[in-house]
Amino acid sequence: MINCKDLNEVRENIDRIDNEIVKLISERSSYVKQAANFKKDAEDVKAPQRVEMVIAKVRKLAEESNVSPDIVEGIYREMISSFINIELQEHGNLESKVVR
Repeated sequence: MINCKDLNEVRENIDRIDNEIVKLISERSSYVKQAANFKKDAEDVKAPQRVEMVIAKVRKLAEESNVSPDIVEGIYREMISSFINIELQEHGNLESKVVR
């Protein structure tokens, strides 16, 4: 972490981090779409037990990284919910191709 000299430097670093976060979300999204190929139905896509495992993991990582586990959990729950919706669409597209 850099100790910034002014607000502009803070914002530049936040922008740099945002760029990296978006790249990582994009990469995660591509894996989520691939996961749809390996799941047999919508319940497999939703995978509530897997969601809770991920939440427990990121809460622990947050504690280790000295950031609020509640903030990280909230972000992850929202992200996972959005990715589940994408994966359900992807899974539905795959099913419609098989039916044809």
